[in-house]
Amino acid sequence: MDNQDLIQEIARSLATGVVIPYMGPEMLSLCADVAVPATPLALAESMTAKVSVPHKIRKRLTQTAQFIENFKHRKSVVHLMNEAFATSPAPSALQLALANSGAKLWVDTWYDDSFSKALAQGGDAWVQVQGLSQSEHFGQWTGAYAADGTPLAELSAEPGRILYKPWGAHSPAGNYLVSDSDYVEVLTEIDIQTPIPAAVQAWRSGRNFLFLGCRFDDQLTRSFARQIMKRSSDRHWVVMPNEPTRMEALFLAQQNITRISLSLAEFAPLLMGAMQPALAA
Repeated sequence: MDNQDLIQEIARSLATGVVIPYMGPEMLSLCADVAVPATPLALAESMTAKVSVPHKIRKRLTQTAQFIENFKHRKSVVHLMNEAFATSPAPSALQLALANSGAKLWVDTWYDDSFSKALAQGGDAWVQVQGLSQSEHFGQWTGAYAADGTPLAELSAEPGRILYKPWGAHSPAGNYLVSDSDYVEVLTEIDIQTPIPAAVQAWRSGRNFLFLGCRFDDQLTRSFARQIMKRSSDRHWVVMPNEPTRMEALFLAQQNITRISLSLAEFAPLLMGAMQPALAA
């Protein structure tokens, strides 16, 4: 099946809610006037421009955040993250299209608020679920918020449309998984699915994932994707213009993820064009 046929199939599946968009930081490449860090390296550099960190870890985000947490305070990490993501880019056309598709669950693995802005421009209700740092919320793995940012005491069994931010986000409460210890805590439990909300686990069953703006060239991103897509369908797609690394290729093969060898800028108009008749059908 060629790329055009795949895109047509994805568009039809999005319209019926069968596809779960899973988005990474490269989604920001489609937004205009981006004033927030758009890569882990850029975020690490944003932090180290304000806090002195040993040279050997200055380009490693999780280690940089851990150093600051250890030698300053956790509040310093949160403050730096809040500053880095204080502004939010206007949503891209692709984000708006995905927000208004038939999808009911979106996974967003970056800290900016652009996709929540896309959802806010629609008329349908939605909730946001964010991963929480155990250093700040010991024993509580996620926090849930209404579309207006109001905290929810608990997530209903059928909460409707969900934006799942497993690494946290700037809005509404500055929740972040970013340091080594943040991830160690989650990864210790993620094999048995404890940190993943029950509503997310229920909705993903039998569905396909569409990975956009993601790379799987480190163990962290692979581990989260593998566990979030557990017990879903056996067919998924990733938009990835560059040849995958050896470990990425192995991951894609193991998870039965078909690679669409287009850039996001090339893929976006093709998908949006295919979505219009699919949604109208």
